[in-house]
Amino acid sequence: MAGRNHPAPTEVTYKNMRFLITHSPTSATLNAFTKELKKYGVTTVVRVCEATYDAALVAKEGIRFLDWPFDDGAAPPPQIVDDWLSFVKIQFREEPAGCVAVHCAAGLGRAPVLVALALMEGGMKYEDAVQLIRQKRRGAFNSKQLLYLEKYRPKMRLLRVKCPRIHKDSCCLQ
Repeated sequence: MAGRNHPAPTEVTYKNMRFLITHSPTSATLNAFTKELKKYGVTTVVRVCEATYDAALVAKEGIRFLDWPFDDGAAPPPQIVDDWLSFVKIQFREEPAGCVAVHCAAGLGRAPVLVALALMEGGMKYEDAVQLIRQKRRGAFNSKQLLYLEKYRPKMRLLRVKCPRIHKDSCCLQ
């Protein structure tokens, strides 16, 4: 599925989360794209760029589809961050073996930013999240996105769960 100008899909795992970062397919490459998604066990696709294919064709393959576009080269708007984190929290609690594919145009900016946010919410430090993604996906993040991630303060929503057996102010890991 990797093209001349696009890196191959990149799997990123941390704790109970598994993501696939990829570039955007076109109508012509959609069949190969959906085969690749199935190979990785993807249960949901999150598109964060302009539409280049019919999302109904992905849904027809039994893969959930979310469309949350935001500007190329930019950090995600607060509403998309909230929607993304809420989705990830529920997704990996309900389908711990599932994989979430996230794609933008080239798979180097917007998609890696969302995955980095999930990793940071899961307890990973900013530097470690960026390094992990860049090790697997060269060229990920621009300077504006790196600054955004550096300043981002995790809310720890992905890990904090009230545990009745433990002191009420404690948390436990999911």
